[in-house]
Amino acid sequence: MLTYFAAFEVFFEENLPKLFAHFKTNNLTPDIYLIDWIFTLYSKSLPLDLACRVWDVFCRDGEEFLFRTALGLLRLYQDVLTCMDFIHMAQFLTRLPDLIPAEQLFQHIASVHMTSRNRKWAQVGACERNTRPYLTPNTPPLLRGRQ
Repeated sequence: MLTYFAAFEVFFEENLPKLFAHFKTNNLTPDIYLIDWIFTLYSKSLPLDLACRVWDVFCRDGEEFLFRTALGLLRLYQDVLTCMDFIHMAQFLTRLPDLIPAEQLFQHIASVHMTSRNRKWAQVGACERNTRPYLTPNTPPLLRGRQ
């Protein structure tokens, strides 16, 4: 999962650089919110009608869409998130609003670019796996960013 987090952060930084910097400043790491979103396929965090739409596209496009959805959610709420501190961001992301504007969310998802230096999601993931062998499930979060 750590490889997925590392690959996600590559696309997060490229798509939402200001929000990414704000998260880094506040030490908010993807494992705090992303694990719940991905492992439950958004069934806990999104209203059922939205989660079903995400599942439909996920079945068609694969795992990349789950991460594209995460970036779409972050883009949708970036103005709100940039005004929050660590605790409030973590609370917000682990308990998203009940009313999420579906069309706006899918517009934001569609605007996410999933290429980095001419590499697609799978290629970035493979590169992260090869360049970060020190990332193990037991690696403390603070050390993950230093190496």
